[in-house]
Parts: sequence; C-alpha cells; structure tokens
Amino acid sequence: MGATPPLSPLAPAAFPELPVINGVRFATAEAGVRYSGRTDVMLATLAEGTTIAGTFTRSTTRSAAVLDCQEKIGGSSGEGAAILVNSGNANAFTGRNGLDAVKALTRATAAAAGVPEARVFTSSTGVIGEPLAHDRITVKLDELVGNQSADGIDAAARAIMTTDTFPKGSATSVTVDGQKVRIAGIAKGSGMIAPDMATMLVYIFTDAMVDQPVLQSMVSALNRKTFNCITVDSDTSTSDTLLVAATGASGIRMTEASVGFMEGLRKVMLDLAHQVVRDGEGATKFVEVSVAGAASDDEARTHAMAIANSPLVKTAIAGEDANWGRVVMAIGKSGARADRDQLAIRFGDILVASDGWVNPDYNEAEAAAYMKNQELEIHVDLGLGGGTAVVWTCDLTHGYIDINADYRS
Repeated sequence: MGATPPLSPLAPAAFPELPVINGVRFATAEAGVRYSGRTDVMLATLAEGTTIAGTFTRSTTRSAAVLDCQEKIGGSSGEGAAILVNSGNANAFTGRNGLDAVKALTRATAAAAGVPEARVFTSSTGVIGEPLAHDRITVKLDELVGNQSADGIDAAARAIMTTDTFPKGSATSVTVDGQKVRIAGIAKGSGMIAPDMATMLVYIFTDAMVDQPVLQSMVSALNRKTFNCITVDSDTSTSDTLLVAATGASGIRMTEASVGFMEGLRKVMLDLAHQVVRDGEGATKFVEVSVAGAASDDEARTHAMAIANSPLVKTAIAGEDANWGRVVMAIGKSGARADRDQLAIRFGDILVASDGWVNPDYNEAEAAAYMKNQELEIHVDLGLGGGTAVVWTCDLTHGYIDINADYRS
C-alpha cells in the first residue's frame, strides 16, 4: 500500500464514546494480510440468542464472503455467533480460492469461538482479484478469542479500515418502559460507494431483544433511507455488507410497533452513512441533494442520484463554482420525468433558477460565496407531483485520483 492519505477535512473532531453492548465482545489482531504495523482483523463474538439481520451488495460479482453471509442470514438464532472481518484483501474475483478461504475461516472461527459454523459471518475488504492468505488470519484466532473484551469496539473500527482516513462509529440509547436499550455501530468505507444495498462494511449491535424477521424488516426499511442514499463515486462494491446483531441482553423486546427503537436505529445508520461520505476519497465538501415535486419518490431518487453522481456537478462543487447549468444537465440525463419550464433550483437558500430560467434576482457573487462552505445543499423542485428524495454525496477532487492510483502499490 502507498502512503496513508491525510485526514479528511470533513472528519469529526474525535471518535465517539461508544457504550458497551452486553452480549458482544471484540478483539483485533495484526495478521499482515496486506498491511504491516497495524491491526487488520477484527472478531466480534455474540451471546446465545442473538438475532442477526443484514443487507448486501447487489453486485453480480459479489465476493465469496457476501454469498456465504447471504445464505446464513435468517437461520437459527438460539446459539452464539461470530463476525470475523479482515481488511487489505476483498477475497473477491478469486474463483474457487475465494470459496475455500471462506470455508477455512468459518470452520476455524467456529472451533476457536465455540459457535456453530452456520453462525459465523465473515467479511473481507480491500484489493479485488488477489487470493486471500487466509492462513494468516486463522493462525491468529486463538489470540483473538483470548483477547476479547466488551469495550473493544473502537479498536474494531480501526482494524476494518482500508483507504479510510478516520474510524467511524455512532451510538444512541432508547428508553423503553423506563429501561434503556443501547445501540452502537461501526463502519468502514470511503471509495467505491454507491451501495445499492447498504454500504461498504457496517456492523451495528444492540442489547434489545428482536425476533429475526422483525429485525430484518426494520433493517431493510431503514437501509433504503440511509445507506442506500449515499454516493461517493457511483461505484458499487463487490463486498458491501451491513449486519445488525440484537443480543437480547437487556431483556427488552422490540416489535414492529417499537417506533422509538426504529428511530434510534435510523439515527445510528444515518450517522454512519454520513461519515462514509465525509470520508469520501479526496472529499472537501459534504453535499445534500434534495429533490421535490417529482412524479414519484422513485423518480425523485433517480434525479437526486443523477445530480449526486455527476462528475461535472461534483467537480464544479470542488472548484466552488456555482454552475447551476450542470444541475440542469444532470436532471435532463437522468431518464426520469422532468419539464424544463417548471424547474426550480436552489443552492442553500439562494433561488438560482425557476420556471425553466435563471432567477431575475440571482446574484452570482452571493452564490459563489455560498459554494465556499464545507457543507452545501442543492435543492430541486420539478413541479410535477409529490415525489421527494434526499441523498448525500461529496465533491470530486484530484485527491480521488491520487488515492486510487496508489491503491495497489
């Protein structure tokens, strides 16, 4: 690997203090999968009775680890479980070697952690197309099991990083019947972000009791408004995985009607999703794109993603150029319905264009000054119906090229 990229200017001031989630323990190790002098493997073991839900990449070139996890989601939840993650190698596009590596990892983890192999979930992230030296990981499993601790989630967040410039964590608590339920999660991701599922790698833990079908329904629904609404570069990874584990240690049961719990889970998921965008490779601007007045919510999302993914829009943002014509272009190319003469566009609170024409009161200097902000909002009203969508993206700078040109060296 090349030199570590500098810390994103959009990074939070510090890693948040995450609460202990009863029923889960963490450990990390230096396995030397690709990196040297840093941890690159994390293990999370989960108590008996833990339920696990997940969403995964829709890529047709999914990694062996993703395929294995997909088969296991929804299985028995009466026994313990484990999540094993390595960074540096994606174990994707490696043919039979990939399947053999996953089998070796799940079998060895099951033996070391004392859980069924059907309850071991693995993830790999990093370079595509290189066989995974899984023996470097399996030889570390006894060390990992022996070093587990309930408060190791922050170290786990660091071990799963690749081109990330900062570890990503988020937490909240929800009071139910006078008792507190805790939710905490970690994520990695900064490039190859347009998930069409969840995002990169994300692991969220809660001490709530949630039946697996209920948890899966919650995660799938919330994913559509959080991780599935971010983009850095329009590229969908082979390895994207989101796992949510409910240990049940609090003894407080959640149902489909548990609105407070759903809102807490949404907050953690959205915060992690935003952090991924803020760590977009080379990013200097965090951008919210909102579309209203579309023929449907789906068409609003199509327009929003066309704007958020446009290299011309993103480079204009990087150059602090209030080039609203590029927004018009992105709308026109999206394939969703639009009427040029009903369009309205705002940069923040500045009305740039309306009724298919530049606003007579538009002030270029005012808009240029707005574009210097680190956080920007682009609003579009199509004037066709009630469809709405909000997505989040970042700018596109030369830093993106530098990071990716150096990725395999």
